[in-house]
Amino acid sequence: MTQPANLIFFQSDNHNRSVTGCYGHTYVKTPNIDRIAASGVRFENSYSTSALCCPARAAIATGRYPHQTGFWDNAIAYDGSVPTWHHRLREQGHAVTAVGKLHYRSSDDDNGFTEEIEPMHLHDGKGAIKNLLRGYDAEPPKDDGSFWKLYMTRSGVGETHYQEYDRRITAQSIEWLKRHGRANGKPWVLYVSYISPHPPFTVPKRLYDLYPEKDMPLPAGFRPGERTEHPATQYLRHMDGMLDMTDEAALRRIAAGYFGLITHMDEQIGEVMKAAEAMGLLADTRIAYTSDHGELFGAQGLFGKKNLYEGGIGVPLLLAGPGVPRGKVSRQIVSHVDLFPTLVEGAGAHLAGADHDLRGVSLWPAATGNDATRTGFAEYHAQGSRAAAFALREGAMKLIYHVGMPTQLFNLKHDPDELHDVAASEPAMLQTLERKLRTICDPESVDARAKADQRKWVEYWGGKEKVAGSSQILFTPPPGVSKEEAWAIPGGR
Repeated sequence: MTQPANLIFFQSDNHNRSVTGCYGHTYVKTPNIDRIAASGVRFENSYSTSALCCPARAAIATGRYPHQTGFWDNAIAYDGSVPTWHHRLREQGHAVTAVGKLHYRSSDDDNGFTEEIEPMHLHDGKGAIKNLLRGYDAEPPKDDGSFWKLYMTRSGVGETHYQEYDRRITAQSIEWLKRHGRANGKPWVLYVSYISPHPPFTVPKRLYDLYPEKDMPLPAGFRPGERTEHPATQYLRHMDGMLDMTDEAALRRIAAGYFGLITHMDEQIGEVMKAAEAMGLLADTRIAYTSDHGELFGAQGLFGKKNLYEGGIGVPLLLAGPGVPRGKVSRQIVSHVDLFPTLVEGAGAHLAGADHDLRGVSLWPAATGNDATRTGFAEYHAQGSRAAAFALREGAMKLIYHVGMPTQLFNLKHDPDELHDVAASEPAMLQTLERKLRTICDPESVDARAKADQRKWVEYWGGKEKVAGSSQILFTPPPGVSKEEAWAIPGGR
């Protein structure tokens, strides 16, 4: 049995696994995250379950994939109806406090926490309902250029309400530790969830200056002809209003802004860790870090996530503290669905009978040196997709199955940037992985179910015409800030 201990669980938003110092990035500065890795275990092959905020966060909470729960997109979010690891710990007498972004439906639901401090949930309790029109194959493209401009014109020097919100999350977390960190009784969990490095990539000058534009790397496969062109990716570019990327200076500026936000978020983690250390809490408190999903920032000719390439679903995952070996690297393929059993066990609690359908496994064996052979899985059913997509990874081989479109196959050992589709030259491997995918779910029936749910919610919100007339959400404003205030802030150069 794992030694029970308190846990400070840090989560960020939009952090591509490869853009972290401890994962080998040569430019980005993440000294506090690297400190967690050096003092604990780094999971080298860690994955989100879906490359979008709400479905990814629902899976982190419930330990279940979107096709198990029906939390498909950013308008069908976690609503308290499925048990979470927070529920399990709270039921067994543990304090479980969340500070910051959750992106569930509402705090009016029972999300399983003892307390939610400054939570960020769906905007107006609805979220991006316009994108539900996907269920009718009628999702409108962002042809006003807003998404393209979010990256191309707002990346640079400045500040947004998001960074102000991050600092409030840090201050509230430290205050909670001062009040409750030394509490006697069962181990507690403090879930500290930042909004950075979500775009816009607008950062204070001191952080931007850490990353001279001339030194910034260009994203892999950003130019036409250098990447695998696939109908699903072409459709996503069209839906997001993406243009051909020819401005290398702009891409370097985007990278500098993204890296600066990652360093800002790392600094916030450092402030909380410094306070916990000063209070003498780290001797019996573990530290974990992950992100909900990744960010391509130009790779494959894409901004954002919303796809199953490594940049979209590869996330950092670190664990340190009592009972965790120092400086260990686990190469086991792991997933956010593994967090439910891992965190319950880590607090000294137990699973319930209703948890029989959990697909994840406890990561404590891997954390202590016993890697197992695992298959990685992720799925996507949301904005910018014509049909469902599913990723399956086994060893170095990765399948991306698209309903109604060609299947992709990549060898990540030889092609980590996924620029060369080997499906045509590896038919036996493609068939083997597709058979394994179908033991997890039936892609076509899941696609039909997701679209049926999206149509149901369109009718709930007043029908196709009314939903089509609703405003598009560029990014969710933080608590206390209107979308007009959040979107109107001039950013970058």
